[in-house]
Amino acid sequence: MQLIEATSGVSPEAAGGIFQAESEVISVLAEIGVIILLFEIGLESDLKELIRVGPQAAVVAVIGVVVPFAAGTAGLMLLFGVPTVPAIFAGAALTATSIGITAKVLAEIQKLSSPEGQIIIGAAVLDDVLGIIVLAVVASLAKTGEVQIGNVIYLVASAALFLIGSIFLGRLLSPFFVALVDRLKTRGQLLIASLIFAFGLAYIGAAIQLEGILGAFAAGLILAETEKREELEEQIIPIADMLVPVFFVVVGARTDVSVLNPFNPENREGLIIAIFLLVVAFVGKLVTGLGVFGKPGINRLAIGVGMVPRGEVGLVFVGVGSATGVLSKSLEAAIIVMVIGTTFIAPALLRIVFKEPDSPSEGTAIAPESADASAVSAE
Repeated sequence: MQLIEATSGVSPEAAGGIFQAESEVISVLAEIGVIILLFEIGLESDLKELIRVGPQAAVVAVIGVVVPFAAGTAGLMLLFGVPTVPAIFAGAALTATSIGITAKVLAEIQKLSSPEGQIIIGAAVLDDVLGIIVLAVVASLAKTGEVQIGNVIYLVASAALFLIGSIFLGRLLSPFFVALVDRLKTRGQLLIASLIFAFGLAYIGAAIQLEGILGAFAAGLILAETEKREELEEQIIPIADMLVPVFFVVVGARTDVSVLNPFNPENREGLIIAIFLLVVAFVGKLVTGLGVFGKPGINRLAIGVGMVPRGEVGLVFVGVGSATGVLSKSLEAAIIVMVIGTTFIAPALLRIVFKEPDSPSEGTAIAPESADASAVSAE
């Protein structure tokens, strides 16, 4: 902003207005970026595989919500004497999984279509839905002191109806979508029509008090079943490369790293609680891999690590907690540290646990059967 003042001759007051306007634009671009990201992830996912791993994903998601919520809430109340409502709110912040961050890492290491990747994505989607429900419940509890059962039932029903209904209707109507795209004569007809469809479902998701990213993900799953999948994947890449990084930068920029300063006496209580929350956050999601059944040889550790990042979802909990005034400064700082730790450490661990075993070195002896087969092949 100082550069703008120096080069354009605007006053400090006008520069402040420009800063606020640009901040709003960047926030909008970040929201569009995460919608594009989930739409792209939906395109790269296999709906049939997601349905096939649905039971495993559901078990993983439920474990990933119940275990950290119960352990976090009970630990804060028993070990640190945190009052009931703030403890419940902090425990709720441990439940959700950042599907955006995990899915991006899986895509980069080419494990998105693996059985582990599909279970992680399916469980993360369910975790997101369950996390939204938990957030609504604890926000109601913080405001009124009581849980509104009607609101909980509405959220559960609307989430199930939206996800199942949009995918079911989308698969029925997708042939008409392809026929419409083929009849259009404008430039970029496939990309434009697909983005309209994705933003439409995202809006419907947000309008019924769910997350817009769930609608974008459902749109990607639907269009991935059409013959235009590969063409659309190629066309969406440049847009994703431009907008998705904005989302991740904004997530990082909204994180107050000053809460990590141990020399500030106000931060020390929060840091002690943060260590506890970090342990619960990691262990509570790592155990989710134990819930996978009927999959011998599957990488359960990778599934658990893939469920660890909280990312933007955790920041949403912090924002709501701050707005309601239920969180103390130390507890808010502890949750932020937990979000930072899980967001930055888990992706690195995910690459490690998915690392392929080393290929045989050039000096490794070849088994006689392999040698004979090679000789026959050469002949």
